[in-house]
Amino acid sequence: MANIKSAQKRVRQTAKRRLRNRYKLVSTRTVIKKVRTATSKTEALELLPKVTSMLDKLAKHNIIHKNKAANQKSKLSRLVNAMN
Repeated sequence: MANIKSAQKRVRQTAKRRLRNRYKLVSTRTVIKKVRTATSKTEALELLPKVTSMLDKLAKHNIIHKNKAANQKSKLSRLVNAMN
């Protein structure tokens, strides 16, 4: 553990941010799974804008890389468009 007061604060802040980021990432992953396992195209189309928004926010806050967000959005939209 750090001895300097500012370093102790930094450790606390980092821990808080890490938990917040993990929660956002896991929540997004859950919704992505819902889109992938959707049985109907209408159900998937309803969830797609929500997932897109979540991925954009993760990329904006540097939780994931912007190219990863773009790749995931692309794959999901291709999957939904291919559904019957």
